[in-house]
This record gives sequence, C-alpha cells and structure tokens, in this order.
Amino acid sequence: MTDPSYLTAVRESYDTVADDYVQLVKTPAELDPLSRAMPAAFAETVRSAGLGPVADLGCGPGRVTAYLAELGVPVFGVDLSPRMVELARRAYPELTFTVGSMTAPEIGDGELGGVLAYYSTHHTPPEQLPVVFGEFHRTLAPGGHLMLAGHVGEGQLVRPTQGYGGRPVSYESHLLPPDRITELLEGAGLTITARLIQEPVAGAKRRYATFLAWKPEHPSSS
Repeated sequence: MTDPSYLTAVRESYDTVADDYVQLVKTPAELDPLSRAMPAAFAETVRSAGLGPVADLGCGPGRVTAYLAELGVPVFGVDLSPRMVELARRAYPELTFTVGSMTAPEIGDGELGGVLAYYSTHHTPPEQLPVVFGEFHRTLAPGGHLMLAGHVGEGQLVRPTQGYGGRPVSYESHLLPPDRITELLEGAGLTITARLIQEPVAGAKRRYATFLAWKPEHPSSS
C-alpha cells in the first residue's frame, strides 16, 4: 500500500534534516519549567496506572523518549524517519526504536498504558487527525493516558523550502486552535483531563499547548 503524499514528504524531509535537528533542537533539560513539568506529570500518571508501556509516536531522535525512561516509564519510540530512528538507537541503545507511522502503528488494540505525541502531529492534514487520534484510542488500554503537545493557532503555515540547517524540505505544517484539538480528541473517545496553553516568549512566534487525556474504562453510553 502506497503512503499518502504528505507522509512521504515528512519522511524524506526529516531524513534530510535529522543530523542538523539533533544539533539545533533543545534537549528536555534545556526546556522551560512548565515544558519539563508536563511530561513529568504524564510520567507519574502512567506509572501509577501501571497499564503497560508508553509509545512515543513521532519520537524523532529519542530525547523525550529517554527523558520518560529516566522518570521510570517503560517506553519505546516510533518515528516515520529511518534516519531519526537510526540516531535514536545510536544515542540510546538501551531503548527500543522502530520505524513506523502514527496513522497505522504496528501496535495491538489496548496494548499501551500511554501515548506521547510530542510536537509530532502538526504535519498531519487536519482532515487526517481523526484517523491519528483514533489510533491513539485504539492502542490505549482502558484507563490509559495520552499526552499531546504542539503549536496551536489558525490555518496552514507557509510551506517551507528549507528546514533545520538550511536543508531542503517539502512537508506542510498545520495549526489548529486548542478548542478544535479538544473536540477532535473527544470525538476519538478520549477524555481531556488538563490543558496548558503557553504564550510566545523570548522571540517565539506561536503559542503552544499541552493536552492530557485518558481513555475511559467504560465507553460512554451517550
């Protein structure tokens, strides 16, 4: 089966910029206190639930995956880019990283205690997000938890021709308002437990948001 064109563009673009990405993007330890605190809260939540491992979907070079592991979470990473997975395996050989897509992860129904989507859904066209969020719901065990983080706003961003390190890219990026993301997550059967909206600081151009949600143990009858 042929991948949609947007997945091909994302894969090829991140294969191209992966080595520069590792040099330019902040590690979890370099993030602001709130951006560090939300993954820590997520880690404590999934540890306490004890329902299974966490899948870091769109894990990139594995830094946040490793951060969760340091916090005592059983976790593995999945990324569309083979080069990103190669770099993650090299940096964290004690962890498991595989090549795959969050649109159809090779994970069984209800296998996961948690799903992390950390700045990894913004290249997905909005009309495809119900598919992605549906996969989050499918793979989570009843009572399992989700953390989704990313930029929020309105509309499609100008399609870039250059990415990290000035290398050529061909992906698109999309912004949705927080309320729309909430609607889509709830439409997939997930219940929002917390939202954190952070305003741009220190020269940043966009707001970003973190959502915590869970899969109810008993589906709603409404």
